[in-house]
Amino acid sequence: MEQKDKKILCVGLVCLDIISVVDKYPEEDTDSRCVSQRWQRGGNASNSCTVLSLLGSPCAFMGSLCAGPVASFIVEDFQKLNVDMSLVSEHAQCITPTSLVISSRSTGSRTILHLNRNVPDVTAEDFSKVDLRHFKWIHWEGRNADEQLKMIERVARYNATLLPQQRITVSVEIEKPREPLYELFAYGDVVFVSKDVARHFGFQTPSSALEGLRCRVKAGAVLICAWAEKGADALAPDGSLVHSDAFPPEHLVDTLGAGDTFNAAVIHKLSNGARLQDALTFGCAVAGSKCGFHGYDGIADMAASQYWKHDGSAGDI
Repeated sequence: MEQKDKKILCVGLVCLDIISVVDKYPEEDTDSRCVSQRWQRGGNASNSCTVLSLLGSPCAFMGSLCAGPVASFIVEDFQKLNVDMSLVSEHAQCITPTSLVISSRSTGSRTILHLNRNVPDVTAEDFSKVDLRHFKWIHWEGRNADEQLKMIERVARYNATLLPQQRITVSVEIEKPREPLYELFAYGDVVFVSKDVARHFGFQTPSSALEGLRCRVKAGAVLICAWAEKGADALAPDGSLVHSDAFPPEHLVDTLGAGDTFNAAVIHKLSNGARLQDALTFGCAVAGSKCGFHGYDGIADMAASQYWKHDGSAGDI
């Protein structure tokens, strides 16, 4: 199989998002009406698959799924976007993780209450059944790091048997300030570190975060930190810093999933051979576009338009 025909695999969480849109965030112990309410498939890796598919990158999702009507909704939504679900691990006796999301129209903020009672994350044993020949890029949403490190080590052993241009690129997302996740820094070819983690380490800008955390990544890795209104910075393989400004929408509507959108857009471009600067700018443009409307429908058209407006060399998305 040629590299261009292979898929991108995202490993992590899928859950149900129950999103209530309100005019303004409610005060405690009050009764107020929603402007609208909807169900949406959520979870970091799941959302990134949505965006990858909409941007035209064939992709697959690997995570845990429960039984019941909520799972049926999730499966149908994956299928609608042609996301490969053959690697999903089924847990019939578990309860689907749920996020209750309050989305404020006045500020564009999203407040999340998450419940994950008893669904296990995928394990290295589950991953041992994956046929790596079908993938050119595998992205891990940092969760059960001890198991994920074993998965990444399997990919490293596989890559060692291949020519450089045939190897799988490994990316990891370190979103939560949890000590076990920090081991993942050293294992990604591309490492996405969140603003929350950067702040946890005491950094107040994306550039200072990259300078302070570069000692944690392996030689030649790309380290990326997105910072909402400050745009995003990246540490290139040669150690140079790359920056993109943010692309805020005309009206801020919905920031839910903006980080997952950014990650997916960057992966989409890099996996198709784009320069780091182009990928970073594209990621900021797509994430900015996504914040201008609810959900993800139409993201490809809006992203292409937004990116071209700011960079005439954008070309195909």
